[in-house]
Amino acid sequence: MYALAVTLFFIFCFFVKPVVIYIYDPKGLRKYPNFSFFSGISDLPFLYESRRGFRSRRLFEAHKKHPVLRIGPNALSYSDPRAIKDIYGHGTACVKDRFYSETAGSHSHLADVVDKSDHARKRKILSSAYALKNLEEWEFKVADVSRKLIKAFDARCTDPLPSNQLPKKEDLTVDYRNWTVLFTASAIASIGLSEDLGFLDDGSDKVISESKDGSTKTVSFRECHAATGRVSYELVWSYDWFKTFKRASKLVSSNYRRLWSLDGDWGGIIYNRATTRLKRYMAGEKLDDFFSAMMEDKNGSPHNLEWGEIVAEISIMMNAGHDTTAISLRNTLFFLLKNPRCMKKLREELDEILDEGDVVAPYSKVKHLPYLRACIDESLRMMPPVIFGLPRRTPPDGTPILDDYIAGDTSVSMSAYVIHHQESVFRDHNTYYPERWLGEEGKSLQPYFVPFSTGARGCIGRNISYLEQTVLIASLIHRFKFALPSPDWDPPVRETTNLSPGPMPLKVWRRSVA
Repeated sequence: MYALAVTLFFIFCFFVKPVVIYIYDPKGLRKYPNFSFFSGISDLPFLYESRRGFRSRRLFEAHKKHPVLRIGPNALSYSDPRAIKDIYGHGTACVKDRFYSETAGSHSHLADVVDKSDHARKRKILSSAYALKNLEEWEFKVADVSRKLIKAFDARCTDPLPSNQLPKKEDLTVDYRNWTVLFTASAIASIGLSEDLGFLDDGSDKVISESKDGSTKTVSFRECHAATGRVSYELVWSYDWFKTFKRASKLVSSNYRRLWSLDGDWGGIIYNRATTRLKRYMAGEKLDDFFSAMMEDKNGSPHNLEWGEIVAEISIMMNAGHDTTAISLRNTLFFLLKNPRCMKKLREELDEILDEGDVVAPYSKVKHLPYLRACIDESLRMMPPVIFGLPRRTPPDGTPILDDYIAGDTSVSMSAYVIHHQESVFRDHNTYYPERWLGEEGKSLQPYFVPFSTGARGCIGRNISYLEQTVLIASLIHRFKFALPSPDWDPPVRETTNLSPGPMPLKVWRRSVA
């Protein structure tokens, strides 16, 4: 009888009730084409797509026929660039969707707080820490970690690659994807917490994870972060059932149990960063970093944040502050190696401004180089690291999007990948063409360039990302030459919270700079 009751309950919840709501159509969403056959009655097809690897590309193909798609019983996806301002712009009536509150911890951080007034309070406190003036004063921290990465690459240099030959397997001495993670994690820990993680010295990502009871263990930074970026992303899209799916996944799948355990270890990594920095703060160390700016204002008056809120802000800083930039660094070099014409043009720009003795490119010399910035932005367009449609929720009274009224409490979103590949805006969208960002054409494209989102909820850390990318890409391209395993090497990438590429083995050797 118990099994029968459970079966009937699930039939009612997952079939009967959704079909009745679909037919009744209280929000008028049935007029929009479905992303998949069952999208109008269930979120499960969208969950399934999240496990397949590159959902945004599938969404892009589906949007070729329809500018608005129903991706769930209460969710719409858009591809028309005009909808950007309606969903994400400064004047939008939409708020962050349940995605953020469902995945948040006990305290919300700047990226997942839903309430607009609470977000304004947080942003006011944190804006000084992320201000460009502060970051330029912290340039020496980026230069320091860049120098360590270059030292590691110097030690792994091989002989120059002869013309028309492929690299030998033993000469692929650098996994560039791994080193970008070590670099950006080290950079954000230094900028944010004045901590040297030791990753670049050792070439290792081993780090301490701390439980709330004070016990510690050594874990893999990358493995824990990869798990936390994947496990919630695959299950959260059915908001009402997320917590049930989470519990069930631990019961029925050993792989999910492992991922949830690693997710817990990621929380322990963040907690150890917080407790370690707090001890230094309480001991009276005066350090110029993000943590200090979060604790007190310029006059030394305390912000009096709760401990849970401090840990939450460190969490988003370490999470979003390292992986998105690491992916961008990987993609920029990848596209440059795939497009020798662009690599040559960038080297000429850098060689004009940098001296042979500039081991690390001074930010003052390279921050305004137009082609360098164009190469970075074109990589962000082609493969935006944060690729999924950041979901927003319409206000209770509804709101117009693309001049069409959308009922209240409806989830709406646009994928950066879908926007960035609209042929109507970005001609030859599958071609890596940095020149599109130069001159008046580049200015006209800016409203449709959303790798950091846009509006009041746009990424507050974009200046940090550009600082790190500008300095490191300029330094590496000026000092080294690289080769992929083969000219047609193009491995698959997996979409989780970010569009995360796998290993990128490279042969590296020193340039002769005239």
